[in-house]
Amino acid sequence: MQEGSLHASLKEWYSLPGDLLEATVEGYSVDIVRGGLLIEIQTRNFSALKRKLKALVENHRVRLVYPIPMEKWIARVSDGGELIGRRRSPRRGSLEGVFYELVSFPQLVRNPGFSLEVLMIREEEVRRMTSNRWRKAWSTVDRRLLEVVESAAFESPSDYRKFLPRSIRAPFTSRDLADALRLPCNLAQKMAYCLRGMGVIEAVGRRGNFLLYATSVSR
Repeated sequence: MQEGSLHASLKEWYSLPGDLLEATVEGYSVDIVRGGLLIEIQTRNFSALKRKLKALVENHRVRLVYPIPMEKWIARVSDGGELIGRRRSPRRGSLEGVFYELVSFPQLVRNPGFSLEVLMIREEEVRRMTSNRWRKAWSTVDRRLLEVVESAAFESPSDYRKFLPRSIRAPFTSRDLADALRLPCNLAQKMAYCLRGMGVIEAVGRRGNFLLYATSVSR
């Protein structure tokens, strides 16, 4: 599979002198090997990495790096690559967006060899017109890194406690989380699912169709 521009740029930005790039470890291609640390950059679809990460973390320290666009520009190009127009997307990503992907393996966070680093970035999404006999549509053909603005590292389950707002009181539901953090309900549900899988919160009952949660004393 051809490497996308965003992945290639992040790998260049993240690597240090002495790092090994695209090294093979236990039969898997790893983006960056830094001594005893394996660094994997994934721009989307954590589920595709699930088997690989579970295998590597058994014998190695593994860091997963994931970018979230806090600002996105959309560039439309012709079939020949000529720029047609460029605009800023009204959508702005937030750190909580990582839970859209973490639902693939929240339990992996419990492994002391696993860590996650989220990069908040500015990116450009390149779209090209595609058409068939029925309709025409713009499809994304590339993503380009404009700037890495900031990063957040998560070394253990306890680091994820920062996502719980101080104003929330147990027992609480995913809807309470959504209201407190001003998040879409489906994202708050994924957050609660992940935090429960990590052992940060635990289910303590039900309120109607919603599970009730409280902070776990074991984490």
